[in-house]
Amino acid sequence: MSRPVLIVYQLLIGLSDAITGALLIAAPEFTLGMMRLHAPDNALVYLSFIGAFVLSVGLSCLYGAYLMIRRENSCRLEIVWLLTATIRASVAIFVLTQILAHTLEAGWLTVAIADGACVLIQAIGLRRGWLAHVAR
Repeated sequence: MSRPVLIVYQLLIGLSDAITGALLIAAPEFTLGMMRLHAPDNALVYLSFIGAFVLSVGLSCLYGAYLMIRRENSCRLEIVWLLTATIRASVAIFVLTQILAHTLEAGWLTVAIADGACVLIQAIGLRRGWLAHVAR
């Protein structure tokens, strides 16, 4: 995978998660509305709490973009990819099981698919050594 494509990928996922996380913290009901999802009023504080985790994943991804741009040692970037992929895999599995158990509405499937796609991309990239080329 080319360095510019990896940088764009890293920036896109980082900005997407950072913005979503910040919005979930500040305005969870509005954020869910933009996603066409619903939650009970008493769950909004918990969604803000979850927003803190989403924000942290986004900031981690943005740090990964920073490492790519600076051509830092690929070991640090591999750790970012491994940890964020682990978090995303956990989220995708949890959301999918909750949809199948009918405790989350089907609209949450977009979250599971997006996180699952990132896990797949990062797993393939780690396996094929894409990040070693970014540091050059």
